[in-house]
Amino acid sequence: MAHQLRDMHGAARAVAYLMLAAGPYNFVTGVLMKLGDPLGQVIALAVTSFILFTVGLICLRRPQAMPRLFWLLVPLMSAGVITGLNVGTADATMGPQLFYLWPLLYAAMFLNRRMIALTVVQISAGHALTAFQFQESGQALLDWIAITVAMSMTAVVVAGLRERNDRLRGVLETQATSDSLTGAANRRAFDAELDRAVADADDHEPLALIMIDVDHFKTINDTWGHAVGDLALRTVADALRDAAEDRRHMVARLGGDEFAVLLRAAPYAAVRFTELARAHVGATTGLPCGPPSLSIGIAVLPDHATGADELQKVADAALYRAKEGGRGRSMMAHPPQRLPASA
Repeated sequence: MAHQLRDMHGAARAVAYLMLAAGPYNFVTGVLMKLGDPLGQVIALAVTSFILFTVGLICLRRPQAMPRLFWLLVPLMSAGVITGLNVGTADATMGPQLFYLWPLLYAAMFLNRRMIALTVVQISAGHALTAFQFQESGQALLDWIAITVAMSMTAVVVAGLRERNDRLRGVLETQATSDSLTGAANRRAFDAELDRAVADADDHEPLALIMIDVDHFKTINDTWGHAVGDLALRTVADALRDAAEDRRHMVARLGGDEFAVLLRAAPYAAVRFTELARAHVGATTGLPCGPPSLSIGIAVLPDHATGADELQKVADAALYRAKEGGRGRSMMAHPPQRLPASA
């Protein structure tokens, strides 16, 4: 998304802590320590301090009360407030300019590159407005260049570190939720996706659970060795992925030679999937043991079950019947038994 907030909880905490610190700081340094300044200026700073503190409390206690656009515009608004305070206090020294680091770091941590660039531009313009108004032009130019370069480099470094961290986290998440041998999802990822998919399923988009066992897999390992067995498992996983025909699906290896597929499909489409999967496996060449045979059980929500546990139970029962019936075949789950309505 063009304007996506990466971490709502982290962003809310960052804004809250800043505002809760900035409000009292601004009140002490801009109001209590400058009571002799023009009354209008003192009142404006006092009101600003109150608003900052109030916004901080809201962000800390009820961040959901703030509109989403607020979180996206926070660095621009903060940079604007800092510029206004610097101009209002006629302070172009380097110390107050350091407060620009907060909106910059917020943008670099939580927003995209376009918002980061806009924040840097606003900070540069805001400092120029202050420096050229209250400093000698030569010194103002040097300070403006220094602030602009420092903020730009800080943004590049922080954003780069964030993106690298995101890539590393993505790798770790993939490793934690996938099977290293086949690349399919693991049991942990499957259980989570099954619960989510069942909760999202409806009559217009049924959910099929397909349970697969590789027939006589122990014989393949014992006869041809584990390397060939591993190749057979990878072949099956690839065939299951290729057979999905662009439907939303998840292929998972539940353990050993047992696989499961979650597929957005009605019963007929689920059967069609199993036929394609068998065809892909059957077309495999280069396996010393030959293409492995598959036993498959199929269950569809809401035709055969009403919840995740029941769906998995009836799919397992269908798989068991396929194996009992001679293996190398697919079986559909039985419709659930419904009690007759009372008179």
